[in-house]
Amino acid sequence: MAHSRQALISVSDKTGAVDFARALATFGYRILSTGGTAQLLAEAGIPVTEVADVTGFPEMLDGRVKTLHPGIHGGILARRDLPAHMDALAGAGIGTIDVVAVNLYPFRQTVARGDCSLEEAIENIDIGGPAMVRAAAKNHAHVAVLTDPADYAALVAEMQASDGNVSAATRFALACKAFSHTASYDGAIANYLTAVGAGGTRTAFPRRLNLAFELVQQLRYGENPHQQAAFYRDAEPAPGTLSHYRQHQGKDLSYNNIADADAAWECVRSFDAPACVIVKHANPCGVAVAHSPAQAYRNAFETDPTSAFGGIIAFNRAVGRVAAEAVISQFVEVLIAPGFDAAALEVLASKAGVRVLEVPPGESFNAFDLKRVGGGLLVQDSDARNVAASDLRVVTRRAPTEAQLADLLFAWRVAKFVKSNAIVFCGGGRTLGVGAGQMSRIDSARIASIKADHARLSLADSVVASDAFFPFRDGLDVVADAGAAAVIQPGGSVRDEEVIAAADERGIAMVFTGVRHFRH
Repeated sequence: MAHSRQALISVSDKTGAVDFARALATFGYRILSTGGTAQLLAEAGIPVTEVADVTGFPEMLDGRVKTLHPGIHGGILARRDLPAHMDALAGAGIGTIDVVAVNLYPFRQTVARGDCSLEEAIENIDIGGPAMVRAAAKNHAHVAVLTDPADYAALVAEMQASDGNVSAATRFALACKAFSHTASYDGAIANYLTAVGAGGTRTAFPRRLNLAFELVQQLRYGENPHQQAAFYRDAEPAPGTLSHYRQHQGKDLSYNNIADADAAWECVRSFDAPACVIVKHANPCGVAVAHSPAQAYRNAFETDPTSAFGGIIAFNRAVGRVAAEAVISQFVEVLIAPGFDAAALEVLASKAGVRVLEVPPGESFNAFDLKRVGGGLLVQDSDARNVAASDLRVVTRRAPTEAQLADLLFAWRVAKFVKSNAIVFCGGGRTLGVGAGQMSRIDSARIASIKADHARLSLADSVVASDAFFPFRDGLDVVADAGAAAVIQPGGSVRDEEVIAAADERGIAMVFTGVRHFRH
């Protein structure tokens, strides 16, 4: 027998399912369900009809076939505005299904486990779920489809305000989300399967790479006013990354704001001690660790006050009143931190144009680093490698002191985020001079020392990080002439012995990391 209103709820993620079903029941919906979802709803006291009772067939093939039946898909796909469709349903005793709440087997979560076998992955490929979602999305003129538990409350609120009805605009928006959901799901399956080789071994990169991003906002323009731009986030962004930002105040973010903010946030969250990073045009122009965020800011700012003007400032600790007052004494475009207390927000409100972003802390990184090239895409995993003291190899007669070793590791961490060729002078847990993005390493070294001189910062007994090896001794001589007493670099040049000899000649301590940090 046909029913006037029916909703099908069959979900792997059961968050909110009971409350949603209960709300639909108050609008007169008959609830159809399957397996674990049906059991959950029944235990909650919600009248529920098993799909098998509608189709007349029990689940088959270990649950592989449940909902693939005209009794379900006819009720979803029938056009209510076509008499022939409605007559066909009536003749078959099939009722329309007006709400479909389905989310899919947890394929991504399953294959993310290191011990997942190919057989287990295959069994977590949902078939009936995507079929129902696509059917409901296709027929969104008549059916509301929900794939995200976060949408339940808004739909219920709309139904409460409209006698249980759902607007065409809402149905269309939900359909768009549903098709994106199934596309992303199929993309994840293809990514996995095309990365699996003989014997089930898995390679790092699939033969066909499918990416899924969702629009966060359209931007006023791109890097330049004549370019159009938008900001997208991963369908499942890594915890701790910038995409989780919450904006407390300020103007809309621009393309350059977001790019620079990401550079600042990635750098500052790599430090364990309270730290501040100031970025301008994607390069750190000042970095420091200190006993407090306010002092870290002051030390970072002193590295290069000229470049810090209108920069992006990031902290890895919550910001209080003192740090906020220090920051707004200068012109700043964007301020980022994992938290702001009420006093800090009150201070920052006096500069309404400052974009204040709160980003929850986290230790995850993007799985892939992407760079678009003409007609293609360069893909690599993230440069998340940080060296420890135990990884270093002293190659000179003189070894660094304990204090120098701490500064060397600090400088090395900063250099990873400076555009190549990168030379970074540091001392006392702060940057003293940064040379970035030059075509020759010796020019980066010269610029770094010039920057320090302009800021009236002494490089005597400083340490230096070079993101790649010194190809000749001339670069080493430049940093030594500037006052450096210790150097950290990857090593690996055919002229390593020449550079080491130069360091011994100049009385400099040098350590090799065995790791390079090019950043283009």
